[in-house]
Amino acid sequence: MKNRLTVLFLLISIAGFSQTKSAKNSPPIIEATPESVGLSSERIARMDNVFQNAVNNKEVPGVAAIVVKNGKIVYHKAFGMADNQSNRALKRDDIFRIASMSKAITSTAVMMLWEEGKFLLDDPISKYIPEFKNPTLLKSFTFKDTSFTTEPAKKEITIRHLLSHTSGLGYGAIDSDERFKAMYKKAGVTDLFTTESIKIGESVKKLAKLPLHHNPGEKYTYCEGLDVLGYFVEVISGMPFDEFLRKRILDPLSMNDTYFYLPDSKASRLVSIQRPDKDGNWEKFPTTFYDPEYPIKGAKTFFSGGAGLSSTAKDYATFLQMYLNGGELGGKRFLSRTTIDAILSNQTGILFSGENGDNFFGLAYSVLKASGEDKGGIGSEGSFTWGGYFNTNYFGDPKEKIIGVIMKQTQQTKGDNLNNLFRQIIYQSIDD
Repeated sequence: MKNRLTVLFLLISIAGFSQTKSAKNSPPIIEATPESVGLSSERIARMDNVFQNAVNNKEVPGVAAIVVKNGKIVYHKAFGMADNQSNRALKRDDIFRIASMSKAITSTAVMMLWEEGKFLLDDPISKYIPEFKNPTLLKSFTFKDTSFTTEPAKKEITIRHLLSHTSGLGYGAIDSDERFKAMYKKAGVTDLFTTESIKIGESVKKLAKLPLHHNPGEKYTYCEGLDVLGYFVEVISGMPFDEFLRKRILDPLSMNDTYFYLPDSKASRLVSIQRPDKDGNWEKFPTTFYDPEYPIKGAKTFFSGGAGLSSTAKDYATFLQMYLNGGELGGKRFLSRTTIDAILSNQTGILFSGENGDNFFGLAYSVLKASGEDKGGIGSEGSFTWGGYFNTNYFGDPKEKIIGVIMKQTQQTKGDNLNNLFRQIIYQSIDD
C-alpha cells in the first residue's frame, strides 16, 4: 500500500509542473561565427545577394531570415521594406503574422497535455467537445441557396485525426472545394483570424455542425483542425488558450515577441501585408475576408490555434531549437524525446504526398523522406517543415542540427522562389 501511495504521489507531482527541470541545460541560441559550427562565412554570405536581388527585382518588398546550427545563430539579417508606403525599412527583429506556423505551437501544447495523461490521441474529440458527436458527410449541395444534405460518417473524429489533418474538416475561405467555402461562410465559421468580438469556441461549435469532406482517417485534407485543438486546450486546461501558451511555452522559451495580439508598445514593429499593384509597385493588401490590421486592432478575443500568432524570426527559431534538442531548452523540458519522435513520425501513410512522394505528415509537420534528401538542397531525411499564408516558412534538420526561418508578408506575388533558394544556400555553405 505504501509503495502504491508513493507512485501515486509521484504521478500527481509530475502532472502538476508546467515544465520539469531537465538533466540537460542547452543554452539559449546565441550568435557565433559560421566557422565555429562548420559553415563557410563566404558561402553563406551568398544569401545577401539572393535576398537583395529579390527586393531589387520587386519579387518581395522585404525579407528577414535566420539560420541556426548547433544552437548558434550564424545568419540573421533583413532586407528591403517593412512598409513601402511609409518608407519603413525592415529590421531583423520586426514582427510577422505567421499564420499556419501557429499550428506547430498549438500541436506542441496539445502534446504537452497528452504527456500529462489528460487524454489519448485516439479519443474522439466529441468526448471533450460534445458538438462533434455523430459527424456527417456531405451528400448533396445546391449552389443556388447553399442548401445541402448529409449522411452519417463511418467513424468519429479523433484528436490524432485533427493533428494530422485527416479529420475531414475543411478550411472555409481557403478551401479548394467551393461547396465548403459557401457552407462555412453561411454558417459564420471564422477562418484564419478575426478582429470581431467572438471567441474560438463559438466558431468551433459552428464548425462541428457542418458535414465533412470525407470519413475521418481516409484522406489528408488541410483544415481547421488546429483551431478545434486550440479550443480543446482551453477545455482540458481550464484556461484561455493564449494564457496557456504564454504560461507553458512562450514565456519559458523567452519567446517575448510572440503574441496573438501585439501590445501597443510593439505595434510599430508589425510588418505590413503587401501586394504588387498594376504597375508592379508595392501597396498594402486590402481588407478581404480578413482585416490586414490584425493583430493590432479589433476585439482581440479570438485565439486561432491554426493561424493566429505573430512572431519574429528569432522567436520561432528558438521554438524549433527546442525540437532539435529533443524537447528541452534552457534546462526546461517541454516534451519528452520519445514524444518528439512520435510527432515527427509518419501518421498519414501515403495520404499526404502519395505513394511516391518525398514527404509524409506527422502530428505537426511535413517530414522529409530519404527520396527527398536525395534530390539535394532541401535537407536531410527527417527534416521537418511548414509555412504560413503570408509567405513565411521554416525548417528544422535534426541530422545536421540546422534551423532556417524566412519571413515575408506578401499576397498575390509572382516569381518568389526565396523559400527554396534559402535552403539551397544554407546547405551549400556546409564546410566541415
